Amino acid sequence: MNTEIVQLDKNISDVEHTCCSHGETERKSHHSDQVKNNMILRLNRIEGQVRGIKGMIEKDTYCDDVLNQIASVQSALNGVGKLLLEHHMKSCVMERIQEGDTEVLKELMTSITKLMK
Repeated sequence: MNTEIVQLDKNISDVEHTCCSHGETERKSHHSDQVKNNMILRLNRIEGQVRGIKGMIEKDTYCDDVLNQIASVQSALNGVGKLLLEHHMKSCVMERIQEGDTEVLKELMTSITKLMK
């Protein structure tokens, strides 16, 4: 393997410890506290937005206003998905490829396809 790629991966791993363990029975993601807190804050905000949409519907709010809020939530969820995908590719995927596990690419493509729906 190209030593530049190995060094790049090592540098990425040094900056952010965001790797997935991939044992045969259970896989887990290990995010740095900063990454995890960022995603949790975003998801809490999204959760509040969804409750707000529910309240808007209960109050018979004008449809266009509700639709705008739904679009905002979808955009926020896409942002969380992109962040998670970025960290997954920089750590879990790189690690598994270096270990010779190219099946991870098929898994990654399936995940990207789901995110793009």
